[in-house]
Amino acid sequence: MLLLATIWRIARLAITLALAFGAGAALASGDAPPPAKLVPVVDTYHGVAVTDPYRWMEDLQSADFRTWIAAQADYSRQRLDALPGRAALAERMGGLSQATVNVSGLAWGGRRLFYLALEPGRNSARLMVKEGETSAPRVLLDPETLSTPGQRQAIGDFTPSPDGRYVAINLGAGGSEQWVLAVLDVKTGRLLDDRIDRVYGGWWTVSWLDDGERFFYVRNPGPGDALDNTRVFVHRVGRPVAQDPAVFGAGLRADMPFEPADYSYFLIAAGSRHVVAVTVPGVSNKRHFFTATLADVLAGTAQWRRLASPADQWFRGYLAGEHLYVLSHEGAPGNKLLKVDLSRLGAAPELAVPPSTMTLEDAAPGRDGLYLKGTVVGVSRLVRVPFSGGAPHEVALPFAGSIRELTASRATPGALVKFEGWTTPSRILAVGAGAARDTGLLPATTADFSQIEAEMVFVPGSDGVRIPMTLIHRKGLPRDGQRPTILTAYGAYGAMREPRFEPMNLAWLERGGLIAVAHVRGGGEYGEEWHAAGRILTKSNTILDVVACAQALVNDGYTTPTKLAVHGTSAGGIAVGGAITERPDLFAAAHHEVGLADLLRTETTSNGRANISEFGTVKDRYQFLAMHAVSPLQRVVDGARYPAVIVTTGINDRRVSAWEPAKFAARLQAATGSGRPVLLRVDMDGGHGFGGTRSQRIEQMADVWSFFLSAMREPGFADAR
Repeated sequence: MLLLATIWRIARLAITLALAFGAGAALASGDAPPPAKLVPVVDTYHGVAVTDPYRWMEDLQSADFRTWIAAQADYSRQRLDALPGRAALAERMGGLSQATVNVSGLAWGGRRLFYLALEPGRNSARLMVKEGETSAPRVLLDPETLSTPGQRQAIGDFTPSPDGRYVAINLGAGGSEQWVLAVLDVKTGRLLDDRIDRVYGGWWTVSWLDDGERFFYVRNPGPGDALDNTRVFVHRVGRPVAQDPAVFGAGLRADMPFEPADYSYFLIAAGSRHVVAVTVPGVSNKRHFFTATLADVLAGTAQWRRLASPADQWFRGYLAGEHLYVLSHEGAPGNKLLKVDLSRLGAAPELAVPPSTMTLEDAAPGRDGLYLKGTVVGVSRLVRVPFSGGAPHEVALPFAGSIRELTASRATPGALVKFEGWTTPSRILAVGAGAARDTGLLPATTADFSQIEAEMVFVPGSDGVRIPMTLIHRKGLPRDGQRPTILTAYGAYGAMREPRFEPMNLAWLERGGLIAVAHVRGGGEYGEEWHAAGRILTKSNTILDVVACAQALVNDGYTTPTKLAVHGTSAGGIAVGGAITERPDLFAAAHHEVGLADLLRTETTSNGRANISEFGTVKDRYQFLAMHAVSPLQRVVDGARYPAVIVTTGINDRRVSAWEPAKFAARLQAATGSGRPVLLRVDMDGGHGFGGTRSQRIEQMADVWSFFLSAMREPGFADAR
């Protein structure tokens, strides 16, 4: 590793010097990016030969890949820095980013409220605690105090103990999501000596026991990838990790086999005699549920009983005393809420909330009831289900927006909701039996969105299905066909594109620009049916929906292809990669952000195996044919006139390995016949975006939007051709 690091440094120095000499002349003459060598590898899938000339990139640590991607990063940096309007745009974005306090991860520990706060003037979110509603928040942990030169630390998920004495925290470096679980003493603000590596991230994977001294957590004990063959362990604060017993998971029981990508976590509740184990097959939203008594689990004598298999389509559970509340798709595309009495195993679940036009998404058990989040085409609703047995009733919310977070505690009545809209900043609301009340935790924003509005329109898809699309723009925006427009889409995992307040969007909107959010199939806007309509064999619908929304923006007079950019992140890489290869004439520019690109090879990675239930496997003939048809890399055609494309990746990305965006960029650079630039922007201290800093986000957004504006020939920006 030391030798490779040395090679990298020497290569980068040589490349930087080479690019620096004569850079101005090179940029002016439309120089080409560093070429990628071609080493063809031919795979045959079900009789279909597929050539991959970039297989060598999959060795991320090879000197060849490191040298090439460093050259690409430096080349892109030179091109982006040369855009005359970029510096002013970055400065405006930086100012807007300071307009709000961003709070996330709201969690109760006794009567203490814990959360992450990214405040004006800070580059990273700090862990805070608030002792009471009228008390001032106190800083518990600043990750910048843990960082060293070249090794930036970030706080991931965290879980307070039920009495608020301790907090279990995931810490990670460089956006890698290679988490180490630590324990913080709330009274002293000191990190204890407990360190647990190879943990599976996610706040739900840590469950504290009532004594506040022990917790369950999810970990791969090794060897192998930390995402594979995980087990649930129990840890006591201060005890050596080597003494933590495994109580559930891979390889522990012959009668409970697990696939390598399966992971499990525990649901426990104050005073409950039971534990519920939830086993997730990769990223599937159809899961296994088991139960045993807590005493037997801790004694190592658990007799696990199955509550549900994936065929029952249970996907989320919430434990309250001896009752398990479950969200299920079974017979209910918009989901339903079931209530299971764990003291009467074998009895049929009770239907607590029937299916309706509202899609049920999430819930939080409090002292007085279960607080249930629902949505109607992405707009949130809140329902309170009393534990006393009364009828469920809706809690009024102050405007049409999105519940970004929902948390409750058995120690306090009601629940807390982080609530926001496309043009309305976040508020932290206290909700209960009465009306919602603003807690005042967040100060007012200084970003003025009073002249900005959001509206939803419906676009006919290629098959006649109505596709929702949200338009965000200045009030009275003229339909003159000249609006610089960003169309963004995702369409995977049943995830909704919900209203979200982003102050930096004002930098685009105040220019007379438009931001369009396509609620395409594969998402969850209309429940599981909408998800299934853009998954594996039907994935082409996601791409065609994006194209339909883009065409509608042109047909309805908002923009023209010369002013239209398309964006997709992660799984949204399929949407954007598919759209620009389906209709390259419809777009001026595109941003493929940490995106999937080579679906035929994704499943060879540990995270890719977990995603087979969402995107398919090449081992199945029909799934392969569908995957081959939508995989962005395989859709690129030599000589096609592709728009200007900026591909972004983080070298430490564990979710979509950097070789996928790298392959896509290399193939586009070699194939395009338009003369428009294709840039590969690489964050050498970043990953999939989790744990990134404010400055990293500003820099990337400034790069991408400057690139867009340049491709659109907007005043103040050089032409990107």
